[in-house]
Amino acid sequence: MTFKELGLSDPILRSLEDLQHTEPSEIQRQAIPLILSGKNVMAAAQTGTGKTGSFVLPMIELLQNHAKPYRKHVHALVLTPTRELAAQVRENVYTYGKFTSITSAAIFGGAKIFPQKSKLKKGLDILVATPGRLLDLHNQKAVKLNQIQILVLDEADHMLDMGFIHDIKKIIALTPSDRQNLLFSATFSPEIKKLAKTLGSDLVEIASESANTTVNAIKQIVYKVDRNQKSNLLSHLIHSEQWPQALVFSRTKHGSEKIAKKLIASEIKTATIHGDKTQGARTRALREFKEKDVQVLVATDVAARGIDISNLPYVVNFDMPTYPNDYIHRIGRTGRAGKQGTAISFLSIEEHKFLRGIEELIGAKIQQKIEEGFRPLEKKDSEKRSDNFKSKKSGYKKRQATKKVKTNFKKSETNSNKNKKKGSKAKTRWKKGKGS
Repeated sequence: MTFKELGLSDPILRSLEDLQHTEPSEIQRQAIPLILSGKNVMAAAQTGTGKTGSFVLPMIELLQNHAKPYRKHVHALVLTPTRELAAQVRENVYTYGKFTSITSAAIFGGAKIFPQKSKLKKGLDILVATPGRLLDLHNQKAVKLNQIQILVLDEADHMLDMGFIHDIKKIIALTPSDRQNLLFSATFSPEIKKLAKTLGSDLVEIASESANTTVNAIKQIVYKVDRNQKSNLLSHLIHSEQWPQALVFSRTKHGSEKIAKKLIASEIKTATIHGDKTQGARTRALREFKEKDVQVLVATDVAARGIDISNLPYVVNFDMPTYPNDYIHRIGRTGRAGKQGTAISFLSIEEHKFLRGIEELIGAKIQQKIEEGFRPLEKKDSEKRSDNFKSKKSGYKKRQATKKVKTNFKKSETNSNKNKKKGSKAKTRWKKGKGS
């Protein structure tokens, strides 16, 4: 099946030809005809499966011949959980619609609000937004949502994880009830199904592959390593295997900076992207990584949503993700659009429970390796080290307690001597008084 057979017009086909997108992906083949026919859709699709194109392409098709929206109004609204994803979706809207008259913009927190207000003044065909900033602008009467024809919730599962449910419900209440609803998520979890019910009972369910499987093109390897050796192992693999580029995931903002510092010390050009960075710094780091000026990008989960880099060869889970679904999102940054990719995970002794959850979700065992020179301590050695630490800690506490007792005793003795002196002085004064 071709894009033309899906019902897309010449201006959109021309942009797809320029991008060398010759065949629609599985999710695109399912979603595009349904959306073009006006159906409400609930789709389960992993990253790297052409998910964004499956709703952006039919939206452009449906809106390109419509009358232009009134001042401050929008015809289609796409809600995303993060700034990076909002920027990425808007970039797709612009690229796919460059031979049409479609107008679009992305608005999100962390950027100046006044330029965003000016973009909304004339009205837009498609607005991509994060929930918080959209509500801010609506409260300031900078945007009107009562003429929305299409509402898209992208990465709905992640929006729920981030606690956006109340903001989403507020936004839905501001839009017309007869709008077309499109919901995209990695999984059909009970929470997602509950959210879908608020959109209506007539959503058509579709899925790309299985809702909980990873992209088949990705080679997955787990390296068993001690926690304090992870940075050294990462530098070693990058140098010895001559990795051209890698996206590295850290569990925390502080951790990502620490990893970057060690890589830079190993003469590996590295940038970071996380919530404490300004939007300008995040955008710059992402641009430098895309342009291959930076070899390694270290990111937290939230910041990495929306990172879409073609031909990214390696993704590294420096810290194993706490939630199995995050593993699927992380490794989906490589092996996109059917291309080959490798996902490396570093597993310390404390993280085995996270690996079990991931293997249960994907329904397969992941190959485990030990790199020569980075053999982790055996469990008994690890426990012995832990016991030694506890013993030292216990000894330290005992010494502190002894010091405290001695100090209190000295204080008590000092106070007692002071009281004796006071008593002696009082007796002297009494005797003097009696004698006089």
